[in-house]
Amino acid sequence: MKGEIFSIGHELLMGELSDTNGSWIAAKLPALGIQLQFMSIIGDNLDDLAGAFARGLKRSDIIFTTGGLGPTQDDLTREGVAKAVGETPVVQEEVVKDLERYFQGRGMTMPATNIKQAYLIPSARFIPNPNGTAPGWWTQRNGKIIINMPGPPGEMHPMFENEVAPRLREIIKDEVTLTRNIKTIGLSEGAIDEMLTEFFNRGNPYLGIYAKQDGIHLRIIARAGDAATAQGLIQPMEEGIVSRVGPYVWGYDDETPEQAAGQALKARGLTLATMESVSGGYLVNSITDVPDSASYYKGGVVALDDQLKIANGVPAEIIKKHGSVSQETATAMAQAIRRSLGADFGIGIVGVSGSRGEMVQGRPAGLGYLSVAGPDRVKEMELRIPPRRVVVKRRLANTALIELRRMVSAL
Repeated sequence: MKGEIFSIGHELLMGELSDTNGSWIAAKLPALGIQLQFMSIIGDNLDDLAGAFARGLKRSDIIFTTGGLGPTQDDLTREGVAKAVGETPVVQEEVVKDLERYFQGRGMTMPATNIKQAYLIPSARFIPNPNGTAPGWWTQRNGKIIINMPGPPGEMHPMFENEVAPRLREIIKDEVTLTRNIKTIGLSEGAIDEMLTEFFNRGNPYLGIYAKQDGIHLRIIARAGDAATAQGLIQPMEEGIVSRVGPYVWGYDDETPEQAAGQALKARGLTLATMESVSGGYLVNSITDVPDSASYYKGGVVALDDQLKIANGVPAEIIKKHGSVSQETATAMAQAIRRSLGADFGIGIVGVSGSRGEMVQGRPAGLGYLSVAGPDRVKEMELRIPPRRVVVKRRLANTALIELRRMVSAL
């Protein structure tokens, strides 16, 4: 089944918001047996929307949309579908009552404009939205499907997972697409390409290679009539890849560095503390994004100032002798925070952000040092990172967590 995605709203075209919905949906489609052909961003214009739907219905089997289901005049997704299929929307009174109860539950009176969210055409049915006022539409006509979902991810994600995906699994039976994502760090794209040459340029399964902030990802994609057959295509390729790059593999599929490190710590009943400077709290934020991180994470210090490092146990003489951006200081930070918070492991991160050509204490922008201190050894690393602030922060934090996971798993 061939599909496409429309992300709808002028705010996307103006750059006021980034389209995260499109990529999120795209990642879900292969496992449902849907081959994505097109992704489009369309403004809040009725003729543009109707034209896009008309074209999409000719070239694809299914169209997914997000956005444009609100109550205001510029929310025109429903109207665009109606115009494209030549049907007239009619207000559904039971949905109006549901909307009124929703507002009453919040101590408010429903604005009259929200009535448009109760519109429905004959070829469509509502998709429930317990997290907002905008129900989705599932339109089925002449063997083609249009699925309209709200723009806020907090509404769209559960609607897709709980309502859309289960129904698609019921009706798509002819093909299953499975993927396996193998995540590595420590090798360049070129090096991996050389090591895995025999696995590229195959039709099914297909192997793709992608550079990410947490290393190089290898994605295997297999298509078959059923899940067991598709998995049978993936398994020998995965085994062959791991046999060659296994020491550099740190995770799989949707696993993140913070999840991988947290799972390793939790499984062994170990704890972590951190002290960071150049990453500016990115490390703390990543760790605490994981549910139940409080069970293994003691806490962290964001020490941009040398006096704060010293106040948290870093010997002043180390900073004086080696500088605040040095491997020695990163190691002293990891050891100091580990001692002061009574953790099994400590992470220390220092570095230089800024633009290319800038120098701090004789150190170039993009230079970073990290240390992971454990009960009996310390892992030290120097990184040369493209000198963009967000890249420096992410790369140092992700690499530190991956190295932590490796140390813990080796125990």
